[in-house]
Amino acid sequence: MLRYSGQQRLLLAADCIIFGFDGRDIKLLLIQRGFKPALGKWSLMGGFVRKEESADEAANRILRQLTGLEGVYLEQLHTFSVPDRDPVERTVSVTYFALIDINKYQQQLSDEYHAEWFHLNDIPELIFDHRQMVDVARKRVQYKATLHPLLFELLPEKFTIPQLMHLYEGIYDTTFDKRNFSRKLLSTGLLIKQNEKDKSGSRKGAFYYVLDRQRYARSQQSFLHFIPNPDHLLRNGQASSLVKERKS
Repeated sequence: MLRYSGQQRLLLAADCIIFGFDGRDIKLLLIQRGFKPALGKWSLMGGFVRKEESADEAANRILRQLTGLEGVYLEQLHTFSVPDRDPVERTVSVTYFALIDINKYQQQLSDEYHAEWFHLNDIPELIFDHRQMVDVARKRVQYKATLHPLLFELLPEKFTIPQLMHLYEGIYDTTFDKRNFSRKLLSTGLLIKQNEKDKSGSRKGAFYYVLDRQRYARSQQSFLHFIPNPDHLLRNGQASSLVKERKS
């Protein structure tokens, strides 16, 4: 069999950074590693790419093993290839981030991997360079959320404005002014108000909305105007005129 001469072997892995939203908080799905090294330590869900697979196919297989579902939003993020990132053998990792509604998939998580959801501001120590992977993924989601309705992948089909505000606050780690957030959001014209209300949070309740995806496709700039000073927010984590500084 023909081979390239003088080349060294390396392994290819796929790691998935799985973000979820439970209606109040953004969370990260982690598993306890089931083999050495770092046995029992917290880790992203990952695995080696099989001979017959592409990296994309491997990532979808890994996600399916953990959530039991296919068709989840999954996007290739970055390739991590520092030579000594894995202490056992030279391994290059192609990373992906996934966005899911926790309430939709909670019952389908595999017990085999001891999976657990963690708040983004309370992530335990992770193996290897997995924390760096999470940080890169969060920045990518922040950037893309200013351009596309990406975060709606984390929501049920029907949602309330308070839920959406909690979602954006969690992603950007800041606090929005409630009244101005609602006004800005509705001004995009991309939400369709429903007759039903969610009364779980208060007696008055909050109306449900759905995203008008067809209208969004014709109005790609709407979310650029919705997120206040997105470049400034992404660079510095600072507040704009519509954002209040989060208290520690």
